[in-house]
Amino acid sequence: MTSEAGFGERLETLTETYVERLEACAALLPELCERYASDGDYSGTLARIESLESEADDLVREITAMITDAGADDIGLLNTRINFNQSALLDLYGDLDIVANHTERIAQEVVMTRPDPEREPFARLREMGEEVVAMAETLADVVVRFVRGLARADTSENITDGIESIRAAESRCDTLRNAAIEAAFEDGATAEALLQRELAILLDELANAMEDLTDAMVIIASKEPGVIAGDNGS
Repeated sequence: MTSEAGFGERLETLTETYVERLEACAALLPELCERYASDGDYSGTLARIESLESEADDLVREITAMITDAGADDIGLLNTRINFNQSALLDLYGDLDIVANHTERIAQEVVMTRPDPEREPFARLREMGEEVVAMAETLADVVVRFVRGLARADTSENITDGIESIRAAESRCDTLRNAAIEAAFEDGATAEALLQRELAILLDELANAMEDLTDAMVIIASKEPGVIAGDNGS
């Protein structure tokens, strides 16, 4: 049986490792696009993205199994915040897994569909990719601090700034998505335009998924004194 302190520490450690994989996976998107645009060898970058996504899948299964299999006695009195939010945490980790899955899908779509890198829409797509990297980096920090705030009874974590940063970046992604689609259709509804639009939508969905995660954390934080996320800290 996991000790009370051990459960929280284990959850923190696994979460830190997990979000490191998510962050590293997203960080490779600009590299893949750069290598693709310059006719470089992008197969190795794609393989690394796929490997990181697979590692993330394994880790999230381990985390969710640990939470699911733990009873109140396993979680213990030191981790009542986790106990009270067991179901919401399972949903949160499930939604986090979407980030890695979607990143892998975008990378695979670029390689399989081979959009024209010389056209303006692809430049906007690359800008979206940079925004996604920054969002993933911030999200990793926010998630770690969020879990720490739940796992430690004597700790309070303020994640407001990170959440606001992610939301602002998602708004910028909306603008870039619209610019990419508008540029794509300047010459009409060609096959290339449809392809570029699909990639813009996929990148926007990835940004939306990360923003949705902040919404989920805010809801949980609204009932927990250990995590401050915007209005619940006032």
